[in-house]
Amino acid sequence: MNDDKDTSVLPLPELFKQRNFVLFAISRGSSMTASQMLTVAVGWMLYLRTGDPFTLALVGLFRFLPFLLLFLWAGVVADAYSRPQIISLSNLTQAIATGLIGAALLVPDGVLWPIFLLLAAHGAAQAFLQPAQHSTLPTIVPKQQWARAVAITSTIVRGAQLGGPALAGVLIAMADGMVFAVILALSVFAGASAAMIRADLRSAPVAVSDRLAHLLAGMDHIRRTPVVFAAITIDLVAVLFGGIAGLLPVFALDVLGVGPEGLGMMRAMPAIGGLAMGLLLGSIAPPSRTGPLFFLALGVFGISIIVFSLSEIFWLSLVALAIYGATDMFSVYVRQTLVQLETPDSLRGRVNAVNSVSINASNELGDFRAGSMAVLIGTVPAVALGGLVTLGAAALWWRLFPDLRRVTLG
Repeated sequence: MNDDKDTSVLPLPELFKQRNFVLFAISRGSSMTASQMLTVAVGWMLYLRTGDPFTLALVGLFRFLPFLLLFLWAGVVADAYSRPQIISLSNLTQAIATGLIGAALLVPDGVLWPIFLLLAAHGAAQAFLQPAQHSTLPTIVPKQQWARAVAITSTIVRGAQLGGPALAGVLIAMADGMVFAVILALSVFAGASAAMIRADLRSAPVAVSDRLAHLLAGMDHIRRTPVVFAAITIDLVAVLFGGIAGLLPVFALDVLGVGPEGLGMMRAMPAIGGLAMGLLLGSIAPPSRTGPLFFLALGVFGISIIVFSLSEIFWLSLVALAIYGATDMFSVYVRQTLVQLETPDSLRGRVNAVNSVSINASNELGDFRAGSMAVLIGTVPAVALGGLVTLGAAALWWRLFPDLRRVTLG
């Protein structure tokens, strides 16, 4: 479906006239909304029950470990089977896990271990979902539109990250059980939308003589492509040490005292910043000095974390979170576009599986790092230290990877 001969840029509305792209965008937005709502609901209810920030760390750990164990095989599956079908089945699996998590959490004084096992099942489905999602986009839009399509879908994701936490906060305040019913319905809708994509989007079959080399081909491609390696690794470091989402319930309750509605606003502010940045990127040509802007965004990302950690003023915390989300959005835009441009379709599933580890580290492993350090040194120092490490990593990568400094998408 890619047309390399036509180098003209389609007007923005033209992308939304393509049925497969619209269905993909609906599925991606719905699944992200469900995931964000689940994070807020589970984190809030577990922290209310236990009062222990390490419980929030365990939520991140149990959602991430299955991903870490399965991502190589998930990449192979995304390159061998229909990607829309993988997206559909993964969302339906998550819907089942969500229903069971809700039932377990609503049992008064129930044991916690079944919840963590179900979170692991949800994470396993996510391991197969993300490589298939990221590998689908370049095959349903023309190549010259990849950067804009990445900006648009990332904007939709940020919109989901905006609406999901706010909706979760409202539903939790109204009735605990309702939030899980809505999450389940969104997951089913995401799966149904993907199932209606009219394309068998799998890569061309290849002969496999060395199964281990086939399994590790995505990692090998990243290693041999310095710009992609640099973009993925710096983002991994930044989001690992800059992840703060899992500790927002602690800030909402103990630092700022704003309750579940305030927590919903705090969870939404990074998405507001990301949404604004995504709308900007989707309406302009790719910036010509992408490399320097990428590093500038990483620096501002680290500073926003430090400001948030030290703030005891609600509005200032919200501003810092919005800037955090905007700079993270620019980083995602650059990384995702570079990965698609520098990867052949036959390897996209496996390369995007490795890339997805970075994405999930920001949401799950980063939460575990932050929660564990919060137990050891306190919540505020743990978050502030993450911002300082991010600034140091950005400076180090600037020196180590000059090719990334010079990269341009324009």
